[in-house]
Amino acid sequence: MENVFTIMCYVQGTLAANHTFRWTAPFDCTLLHVSANNSTANAGTLIVGDTDDTDEYLTSSAFGVSDVPAEYDGDDFVDTAGNTHTRYYPRIADGTVVVVTTTDHGSHMAAAAVVLTFAKG
Repeated sequence: MENVFTIMCYVQGTLAANHTFRWTAPFDCTLLHVSANNSTANAGTLIVGDTDDTDEYLTSSAFGVSDVPAEYDGDDFVDTAGNTHTRYYPRIADGTVVVVTTTDHGSHMAAAAVVLTFAKG
């Protein structure tokens, strides 16, 4: 388990606009899983990538609603060409700035939470 870790992005309160969270990878890692939810019935979208391409890993994907997380994994991630594959896991190099964007589109999600699970290496 020591080679698996999570990063959580949380926006307290109600979103009135998009929110971006940035995190720098401290070593080479692989994105394994993403879950996203909010406490309302309003669904915004989630985008995950890096500073070179903000939707490189996960394109516009729906947030879970009413405290039921939406889950994304190797069947949902995209490669650098924007293609989805069965069991594709993005490799993230040491020093890469990972960008997580919540897009609200006026839906006013509340207590939006995103959890990213990575493997070291």
